[in-house]
Amino acid sequence: MPRLSVWYLRASLLYLAAGFILGGLLLWNKGLPFNPRVWSLLTPHIQFLLFGWIVELIMGMAFWILPRFSQPPRRGHVGLAWASLWLFNAGIMVAAASPWIASNWSQAAGWGLELAGAGLFVVYLWPRVKPAGA
Repeated sequence: MPRLSVWYLRASLLYLAAGFILGGLLLWNKGLPFNPRVWSLLTPHIQFLLFGWIVELIMGMAFWILPRFSQPPRRGHVGLAWASLWLFNAGIMVAAASPWIASNWSQAAGWGLELAGAGLFVVYLWPRVKPAGA
């Protein structure tokens, strides 16, 4: 498995664990209320599970499985894919921290970074998408 896929999958599993922990705290607080501020964890919970776990898992598997080029470098120039990993994760962190950042634009900035990271990944991966038998 390529190193970049390993990083995507490791990050994905870390987000899965963090999202489950936050979800457990939210459910615990819903059943036995202990602190109303726990509900501020809903945004990071959603960010971690939806984007951090699911989307990063898909991106890591797509990098690994999609057809490779016949000439070296077999997976193309992966600089854009590495940049997308860092941008995407930075976006998740900024959007997840938005309930505690004193800026009205922090969640939008996080979404913008996520979108930029996903867009870079699509730009990188697009030449590898081929019809069957091509």
